[in-house]
Amino acid sequence: METMRWKDEGFLELLDQTRLPGKVCYVACRDYRDVAKAIKNMQVRGAPAIGAAAAYGMALGALNIEAGSKEDFISKIEGIGRELVSTRPTAVNLQWAVERVIREISTVKFDEAASYKKMVLETAHAIYREDIAGNRSIGMHGQELVPAEARVLTHCNAGSLATAGYGTALGVVRAAYEAGKKVSVYADETRPLLQGARLTAWEMVQENIPVTLITDSMAGYLMAKGMVDLVIVGADRIAANGDVANKIGTYSLAVLAGEHGIPFYVAAPFSTVDLNLVTGADIPIEERNHSEVTSLAGSAIAPDGVNVWNPAFDVTPNHLITAIITDRGVLRPPYQVSLRQ
Repeated sequence: METMRWKDEGFLELLDQTRLPGKVCYVACRDYRDVAKAIKNMQVRGAPAIGAAAAYGMALGALNIEAGSKEDFISKIEGIGRELVSTRPTAVNLQWAVERVIREISTVKFDEAASYKKMVLETAHAIYREDIAGNRSIGMHGQELVPAEARVLTHCNAGSLATAGYGTALGVVRAAYEAGKKVSVYADETRPLLQGARLTAWEMVQENIPVTLITDSMAGYLMAKGMVDLVIVGADRIAANGDVANKIGTYSLAVLAGEHGIPFYVAAPFSTVDLNLVTGADIPIEERNHSEVTSLAGSAIAPDGVNVWNPAFDVTPNHLITAIITDRGVLRPPYQVSLRQ
């Protein structure tokens, strides 16, 4: 599975995740606005994936910049970056990738704009490659926490589809499976957009890793029946104190895991950590269109005119998190110390 691929002809292809699992197809992005639209419409989604996609969006935007000076080039690409960052506010990887591109070109001096354009694309390629390598490192560190026989509950999709490749939470599952452990997955369906049902279940079926799909409301009873050994989820932003923003419903799972004495792990690259935010209360939470809740596959499932609240994410307090698995290692409480170290 390729979440995205840069074509030598000078454009980006993104796997259209809104069409999965029914159809595997790619959308061609020939301008940075195409990338911004794909991020906004969740054709590409998952914090690491939209970070890498945004970097390629910067490269597409750079191709069309006409600038008479370095300062002019940077000013214009900063404007492109602001448009990309505005698409989805919660996942910090998006902002991180844009800022990295700008920082990289700010440190050099070229005589012509073409060299800056080339450097932007090279930085995007580096972000893409590093994400895959980082995810494999997350898997390596995380699989050591997985018992020889383990039933893993996960939420939303934090697999290859949410990253440049391999995955974060599902990367841990993959690594455990590759290490010969007898691992199986329970996938929450993840309302309202069903990323667990459409994406996580699909990924696991593709790789012959045993997976069982459940509705979100079944998780507590599943735990009470002794059918879950650990919970692993991804993250869209991690505050300096270890509070974690992730797909709506994550907080509920953390509370349930705590009640049943089940380890609750978060897996994410360090680019998801935002040390500028003191606590999770500072994380901006995206609210999405009410139609995602009132309809399903284009058919109404709620009465016209009903009020809807549709936050895309929630925040899990740090005291509910057993450990944070990153590409730099497994971090334990107190997170204010371990994250900064």
